[in-house]
Amino acid sequence: MNELCADFGIEYPIFAFSHCRDVVAAVSRAGGMGVLGIVAFSPEQIDIELDWLDQHSGGRPYGVDVVVPVSTVDRDKQLAGSASRPRELRAMIPPSHWDYAESLMAEHGVPTLTAQERDERYGDGDATTGGFTASGGRDQIAAVLARRPPFLVSALGPPPIEVVEQVHAYGGKVGTLVGKPHQAVRGAQAGVDVIICQSYEAAAHTGEIGSMVLTPDVVDAVGDVPVLAAGGIGSGRQMAAAMCLGAQGVWTGSIWLTTQESETEPALVDRMLAMSATDTVRSRAQTGKPNRQMRTAWTEAWDAPEGPGALSTPLQYILYREYTDRARRAGARELVGGPVGQVVGRMNKVRSVADVMQEMVEEYIATVERMAAVLG
Repeated sequence: MNELCADFGIEYPIFAFSHCRDVVAAVSRAGGMGVLGIVAFSPEQIDIELDWLDQHSGGRPYGVDVVVPVSTVDRDKQLAGSASRPRELRAMIPPSHWDYAESLMAEHGVPTLTAQERDERYGDGDATTGGFTASGGRDQIAAVLARRPPFLVSALGPPPIEVVEQVHAYGGKVGTLVGKPHQAVRGAQAGVDVIICQSYEAAAHTGEIGSMVLTPDVVDAVGDVPVLAAGGIGSGRQMAAAMCLGAQGVWTGSIWLTTQESETEPALVDRMLAMSATDTVRSRAQTGKPNRQMRTAWTEAWDAPEGPGALSTPLQYILYREYTDRARRAGARELVGGPVGQVVGRMNKVRSVADVMQEMVEEYIATVERMAAVLG
């Protein structure tokens, strides 16, 4: 146990991001800290999920991860709150992008929908879009703050100062994910308690700097502020390497996607078990921001030179959600993917969360002991 573990009341400095509450609870019960990603949840659903975690985490602490993008269409254009509603946002997507997506569906045998069918099925959107808008993000944060979680994490840069102050007021801590040293400094200056440096290897929104360079650079940049290393970490050896680079703990994500507790759909689990690190791609095809994910026919099409280019957040995500759903319904699995990091090449069997935790801790200890023996 190190100082960071003592501050949070956990046994191991292993933080596990997941959209699945079962994974979050299992990690916390096993001595780490599960962190629930809530971008897909409405405020009402946030209450339901956190109630469940309160009952199933064995009295252990857990965290909550919000998106809070610095730049979104509704914020950048200073649109009224109503412009964050799905129908208004859909109207902002250029016809060229709708046409390109429709032509891609046709190439893969996905049936065309009438305008009425599309409006009935997708016109009102879903909660996932809300987390990528300024107004939707505010509603989610308000719901989370009402629950006073011990750890609130902002996925796309530091949250607003007033949010940091509210968390500190009830005794909680704030974390932020960064991909560059200057972003880490900005977070520390904003009062963030834990900097999570997410390297190039990581799943979802990630930067361009690899872990061997990013982690020590961020550690040196923020001084006494604790740093978690993120990206490509799924074993005790990788955890030990991160700690040697100066991190006080690790932030993990992809490794939990193929666990028994995960809600990942079976078809995607099967693909992940067979993937190598080179089967992932860093693309704007999902959310409009650089995002590491499975390489699919969708990512290939949107990254192609002849494509119209990805839209800003959340417009690209609206396209992605609709057409991925249509492809899934039609059985065009080659178009369906999702975020996963380069560590997927090591995810070759389904294990329980408890087993992953135990193996990671035991391998970490064995690695440290081996290095200590080497040093005499």
